[in-house]
Amino acid sequence: MEISISVNGTQTSGDVAPRTLLVHYLRENLGLTGTHVGCDTGYCGACTVSVDGRTVKSCTMLAVQADGRSVDTIEGVANGEDLHPVQEGFWECHGLQCGFCTPGMIMSSIALLEDNDDPSEEEIRHGIEGNLCRCTGYHNIVRSVQYAGAKMRGEDPSGSVTGGGIVSTTSVMGGIVRRKEDPSLIQGNGACSSMTSDATVSLQLHSCGVRSQRRPSQASTHQTR
Repeated sequence: MEISISVNGTQTSGDVAPRTLLVHYLRENLGLTGTHVGCDTGYCGACTVSVDGRTVKSCTMLAVQADGRSVDTIEGVANGEDLHPVQEGFWECHGLQCGFCTPGMIMSSIALLEDNDDPSEEEIRHGIEGNLCRCTGYHNIVRSVQYAGAKMRGEDPSGSVTGGGIVSTTSVMGGIVRRKEDPSLIQGNGACSSMTSDATVSLQLHSCGVRSQRRPSQASTHQTR
């Protein structure tokens, strides 16, 4: 089926199978690998994008359902070299570690702040509850959103973040330090670090190994020997 979708302000088109998921169209057809495939069940939120201004888990939406609509991904959030306040907040407050969940977390946080730029900590935690993070414990993610909200309100972020200051430039122990890989991760470029699933090379080959279970009779025979 031929579809046409505006992605990050650019009109795209392609011939896709009816069952192609939006996340696979973005990653495989357009090369926008910042939208990650995590659980394949719509639970983890790593694949979160914006469709016509509303957050959607793109592993639960068919590409044909996005035909004629506008989709925004993590790659379209920054304005050139100028980071979005949410991306800046994640960098300044160390709201990420491995970075796998970060694109989806940022997309959900942007949607939250567009509806309410001054959310309470409870409202932030509720707003990102559809996104799972295995690394951070969420504390610094909440701080990152608080930072971004203050920036969007035109206020000094350092006075709006739970737990005090933002970045320690003099002490590593007990302080938050900017990592050199974070700017790439918060813009969806996981291939720069350790995410081999985000890297593509010419003539790349994918393989999958399948192992059959032993029959009960075989297992019993093995155990009695």
